[in-house]
Amino acid sequence: MCFKTESMLICGVDDAGRGSMLGPLVIAGIIISKKDIPKLSKLGVKDSKQLTPKLREELYKKIIALVDNYYVTKISPKIIDASVTKHNLNHLEAKYMAKVISKLNPDTSYVDSCDVNPKRFGKEIAKLSKHKKIRSYHHADSRFIVVSAASIIAKVTRDRAILKLRKNYDLGSGYPSDSKTIDFVASYYKINQVLPIFVRKSWKPTQQILNKKSL
Repeated sequence: MCFKTESMLICGVDDAGRGSMLGPLVIAGIIISKKDIPKLSKLGVKDSKQLTPKLREELYKKIIALVDNYYVTKISPKIIDASVTKHNLNHLEAKYMAKVISKLNPDTSYVDSCDVNPKRFGKEIAKLSKHKKIRSYHHADSRFIVVSAASIIAKVTRDRAILKLRKNYDLGSGYPSDSKTIDFVASYYKINQVLPIFVRKSWKPTQQILNKKSL
């Protein structure tokens, strides 16, 4: 009976880039045997926000080598915009988290809830993924190391996507708090009269830029 518990497969799921004005929203999940979870601690795994980009890159490779499996999916700005228009962003994220969990097929999953009601979010993922044991919490990326590991995979994937865009555009971090990002979107729209496909048109700062131009 003890052996069965130790061999249980545990999944952690997290996102990266939810608040960004541009680029994809990344959902990542890892699956690992319960007995191997302490090895994540030994690697130095923690919430991706507490790590430098260099350390995240190093841990990304080590995590992938350690875990039983992992899965990453990217949600495009176009799909995000369609969902935000319907006030359905939380549902969209639940849908993609369910997709990750279905692919990995764990015994139990821990997810970082974007919903103000974590239980409701967990129940939605459980329904969509047909997996009963979904543990949904706020700040799960700092509370559960399996979610911390997923947060690193998601963040590195997201950073690489932005780095790829930066090869052609001086767009900053992509977040509304970054004046370089705001200036890039405003300047691009002023010159081209359209927004690039990697900008989220439904975001309030983007809408303000569009509305300012139409006045």
